[in-house]
Amino acid sequence: MRSGAVAADRSDDSPARAAILGGIRRAAGALRDAEAARAAVAQRLAAHPRNLIPARTALPPAALVELFRRQRPGPWPATVERVAAGRRAGRRCPDYLAGPQPCRPGCGWRPTPRSLALAWDSRPALEVDFGPARPDDATSVTSALAGIAETGTLLTASGPGHPTGLTFLPSTHIVVLPVERIVGSYEAGWDLLRAAGDMPRTACLVTGPSRTADIEQTAQLHAHGPGRLHIILVDGAALTHG
Repeated sequence: MRSGAVAADRSDDSPARAAILGGIRRAAGALRDAEAARAAVAQRLAAHPRNLIPARTALPPAALVELFRRQRPGPWPATVERVAAGRRAGRRCPDYLAGPQPCRPGCGWRPTPRSLALAWDSRPALEVDFGPARPDDATSVTSALAGIAETGTLLTASGPGHPTGLTFLPSTHIVVLPVERIVGSYEAGWDLLRAAGDMPRTACLVTGPSRTADIEQTAQLHAHGPGRLHIILVDGAALTHG
């Protein structure tokens, strides 16, 4: 009899339970009209209200590109170069990997299919593959949805042609970004994301190489992502994100 009484008290129809939850709802103001609450949320989402936007981002497109290039904070900043056409961008990736801090011989690089829409150079030392990143991949080559001049940040969005791991697993990340995608503020970047269609599963904001000083305040690179980030700005490249 006692066990049955306890079971009854714990059921969803228990008056005591209903009284407790009712008090919590009233205290939290949760008894507002549900339809009105949903309408208010929908209105805010549709309006995309702006926060305070730095005045330095109110620039013409050419000046925004230069602002994006200058925003390289910290002792290990991302490196940025600008090329005049897509064909040059294709050649610059192998050149960068063979530069002062060369990629190891025979390393793999994993470009996304759409980033290879440009004319790419081929080098015998590079093993090109597609698809999600593997733990032993040294380099990934991707595009980005936008460049945000306010802080020199890249906005990437995951999708079939841009698995999230390409942004985090390889030790070197090369991003090919058409200058037409550089916007002033974060709000403008989110506008591009919304205009791209369905929201992605993952959107990432990347400003530089991965670094942390969590352990004994000693700075470490490549802790939570690539230790090198190289951005190739391309003039006149009709390159879709992916």
